[in-house]
Amino acid sequence: MQFPLIYEPVIDRKPIVWPENKKLVVLFVLNVEYFEPDLPSTSVNPAFAGFVPDVYNYSWRDYGARVGVWRIMEMLDKHNIPATVALNAYVCQHYPRIIEEIQKQNWEIIAHGLANSQPIRSMEEKEEKETISKTIKIIEEATGYRPKGWLGPALAETWNTPRLLEEIGIEYVCDWLNDEEPYQMATPGKKLISVPYSAELNDIQCFLRGGYMAPDYLQLLKDQFDVLHQESQIRGKVMTIPLHPFVIGHPFRMKYLEQAVKHMMEKTDVWFCTASDIVRSYRAQSFVKR
Repeated sequence: MQFPLIYEPVIDRKPIVWPENKKLVVLFVLNVEYFEPDLPSTSVNPAFAGFVPDVYNYSWRDYGARVGVWRIMEMLDKHNIPATVALNAYVCQHYPRIIEEIQKQNWEIIAHGLANSQPIRSMEEKEEKETISKTIKIIEEATGYRPKGWLGPALAETWNTPRLLEEIGIEYVCDWLNDEEPYQMATPGKKLISVPYSAELNDIQCFLRGGYMAPDYLQLLKDQFDVLHQESQIRGKVMTIPLHPFVIGHPFRMKYLEQAVKHMMEKTDVWFCTASDIVRSYRAQSFVKR
């Protein structure tokens, strides 16, 4: 067992400098997921978790595929903002129309497991490696693109996950919530990069667990952005905004997300980019240690 991290306090690190004199990265990660109705292992409302089929939770999630994702796409497209799509592989089979639109938008796709009802946290190494490989294969066959990044279903990992991702050829992982800058994971090959993700800004955490109202979410995003933007004048930062179409995609929430986007766009030194853009810039600055 090898813990995949080395402690590096932010004050001891060389500052990151983003391209074209940008100071703060804003990264939208759109979780496009599929839940199997007969495997309700991660039900949003646990009162129905034992039901098969789990109509309540399945249809709640399915709203995101039918309605919510299109509302998000329209808003981001209107403001010419790219997204990084964390994609369950089974979306390719069940929601092919979404795949068509993602490709039309030219957004980046990262692998997000087979389905969110199949977390990898309890898998033995052989099964986990097969699951990761199958996920990548399905996405690549459906899109013609081999994902460079990984976000585990429910951000779950085993002790083997970072090493297996690196061995399979994944360049970066978004499971770790512990930084506002990319960093190198302590994997055997020293090739895997952690791209910042966020529990605090995650719409599931805010609305379904934290009980936030939509105006509270707007203020949260604005406050986070304002402080990070100020700090980023000294060292480059990343503000990741995880979104789930079945949560944020409702009209009464989208209204406030768009207001937050407009607030961020007022600053000219903000870089709206994909996760791979972040990794390329990080590597180009020779932060990776051998």
